[in-house]
Amino acid sequence: MSNADSTVTPLKSLAGEGVSIWLDDLSRKRIESGNLAELIENSHVVGVTTNPSIFQAAIGSGEGYEEQLADLATRGVTVDEAVRMMTTADVRAAADILRPVYDATQGRDGRVSIEVDPRLAHDTDATVAEAKQLSWLVDRPNVMIKIPATKAGLPAITEVIGLGISVNVTLIFSLERYRAVMDAYLAGLEKAQAAGIDLAGIHSVASFFVSRVDAEIDKRLDQVGTDEAKSLKGRAALANARLAYEAYEEVFASERATKLETAGANKQRPLWASTGVKDPAYKDTLYVDELVAPGTVNTMPEGTLKATADHGEITGDTVTGGYEQARADLKAVDALGISYDEVVQQLEDEGVAKFDVAWNDLLGTVVNRLAGKEAQAK
Repeated sequence: MSNADSTVTPLKSLAGEGVSIWLDDLSRKRIESGNLAELIENSHVVGVTTNPSIFQAAIGSGEGYEEQLADLATRGVTVDEAVRMMTTADVRAAADILRPVYDATQGRDGRVSIEVDPRLAHDTDATVAEAKQLSWLVDRPNVMIKIPATKAGLPAITEVIGLGISVNVTLIFSLERYRAVMDAYLAGLEKAQAAGIDLAGIHSVASFFVSRVDAEIDKRLDQVGTDEAKSLKGRAALANARLAYEAYEEVFASERATKLETAGANKQRPLWASTGVKDPAYKDTLYVDELVAPGTVNTMPEGTLKATADHGEITGDTVTGGYEQARADLKAVDALGISYDEVVQQLEDEGVAKFDVAWNDLLGTVVNRLAGKEAQAK
């Protein structure tokens, strides 16, 4: 079913509510088979996000990368260079496929995100240098550089936005850190403005992670084991995300943000990340149906995208009316002795570590593949 079709589908309804649907996946096979173009045409997909785990799975499969790997092996490049050549090639190709969406939305959508090396998550200067390098390597106006919202990442966000490079801030779990991310973005816009850079060309999203919050808090609620604890399962992640949207509304209605918008700046949109349901007891479209709000992005793994297309229930805005309940839910979790601050810090640490492991696995895979291609060449 084409986007031009008049039939109302859950994905069309979702897009109609002001939610941009991005795909949380990319591979050479998806690009070359025409699958990505098909999802854009038929499933309202208007952007793509990647991360080290996604590339590890794609390149680890080897499918579609054989010729490039052979060339890289012949050139005798380092494993780090090989990984960057392959990942930026995929992002560049996806950016070209999404270019018409980018043009039609004045740069708001049609975006492809690529992450800085996760090993640099706690090094501000190296993150900035890597972001500049990735922007140059991909060389497409619709690329977004992903920077983690670690403490070292915050000044890097300001610096990179200040250079006029669009940023996807990733691994946000806490409301406090999210406010710091928005502040870093506004500071970057002010820096860009002072440098005479056109603010209209700078876009950003803030990736607020959802399902991992429930996975950790639900585990702790099970340990408490009371009926009250069990009744709170599956509510913390939605509560957290809804309160993040409340913070977004507040910050971008401020005098500081309004002044920048008047000068042509764009709001940094909240992006719901980690929207694949981890607990099979929950509806597989939970983090789509219940996080509908204007001016947001929902980046979905393909399974969640297909589930939403098949049986998503889009009933209008399911965020802005729920702030009081959200506060009550998080307060109830806290009252059971489950520390919000401890949980979100643990999730950030684990998130950085998981991407680190995936990146190292990817490097290991490519080392082996390069060695294999080199041996074949001899």
